[in-house]
Amino acid sequence: MLEPIRHILQRQRVVLASASERRQRLLSSIGVEFESISSNFLENLPKESFSHPIEYVKENAKQKAIDVWRQLAGNGGHRPDLIIGCDTVVTLDDDIYEKPKDTEDAIRILSRLSAHKHVVYTGVALVTHGTNQSSSSSVADTVCASASSHASSGDSDDGPEDYVVTTFHEGTDVYMTELSDQMIKSYVSTGEPMDKAGAYGIQGIGATLVESIRGDYFNVVGLPLHRLSKELYHMYVE
Repeated sequence: MLEPIRHILQRQRVVLASASERRQRLLSSIGVEFESISSNFLENLPKESFSHPIEYVKENAKQKAIDVWRQLAGNGGHRPDLIIGCDTVVTLDDDIYEKPKDTEDAIRILSRLSAHKHVVYTGVALVTHGTNQSSSSSVADTVCASASSHASSGDSDDGPEDYVVTTFHEGTDVYMTELSDQMIKSYVSTGEPMDKAGAYGIQGIGATLVESIRGDYFNVVGLPLHRLSKELYHMYVE
């Protein structure tokens, strides 16, 4: 899907606003050349203020991407052309499960997910120059920030606040097998759950806990490759 716009992406400075090695590997796997820069955004948004987990993950992704945009756009160097921000959560009955705080929390989360279907949502935000506003026909939200309304006096119209943010999400149903207490504690003891939303990694040992999925596997890992490619195609072609 990216082949018609590959020549465009190769000329651009693309930044992944994430230190996640999993997301880096996924983005590399589809042939996108990029830099990886961590966001300083503190992921402490109040979950109860969002009407649905979808809005929560999209806002987290947006804030991560904007933070990196501001890091890079205001330093007088080569400005990024595209920044990709992501956030992934596991949800069950609209309760949000992120990375466990400790081993006890990991056990609690896995006990809750055991023998249930849950949904993994990934929110993605694409930040581009304000002059490159997308006319995407796909279902995505686009927000502009104008330098004239956000930047301090003295900033040019092409200042660090002159950007467009396009956000979208992907959801995948995951059916987890029934887990005994021994299974859960043994899995947690491997250490794998501790940096994973929902306290499991489908791309690792955690795959043995999952009976089936419905939707994008890569979304569960942390980056919906098909949807990302579709949005980039619309952004640069249409």
